[in-house]
Amino acid sequence: MPRQLNHHETFFQKRKFPLILVCDGITFQPNIGSLFRIAEAFGVEKIIFIGEVALTPRKINRTSRNTHLMVEHLVIKNHEEAISYLSGGNYEIVALEITENSTPLPKINVPSNKPVALIAGGEVSGINSVLLKHANQIAHIEMFGNNSSMNVVQAVGVALYDITSKMQ
Repeated sequence: MPRQLNHHETFFQKRKFPLILVCDGITFQPNIGSLFRIAEAFGVEKIIFIGEVALTPRKINRTSRNTHLMVEHLVIKNHEEAISYLSGGNYEIVALEITENSTPLPKINVPSNKPVALIAGGEVSGINSVLLKHANQIAHIEMFGNNSSMNVVQAVGVALYDITSKMQ
């Protein structure tokens, strides 16, 4: 029977991808902590939180398991400032949202010559229309049950897996 490996015995190559995670209006502290954890696991360079987001280390750490100390992050107060930041960084902006013209996630194009910004929306209202308008691509995760959405952390995990697989 195979022996389970601990954190120090894994053979995974540690690396950072030219990839940032943009969190639009995500405020639920356990989700924020989990987003740090999933971002660190997938080698995300930075997390940007948009809006009136309070990052409370005591509340975040329960789910982040200290990864909030490992992933660079910043808070941008409004959408216009966020768009300016993304435009200045020449990012390929991929919005993770179900829309009338969104593409299934496996079919998106991940360019090899520019960094990627993955935008995930808030738990209730999704991605702001101002950001959606500036997205180069809008992708959705195909689901086969009755539900048409999943928790933002689960969705980001699926998207980061797909995007980083294409970047390797």
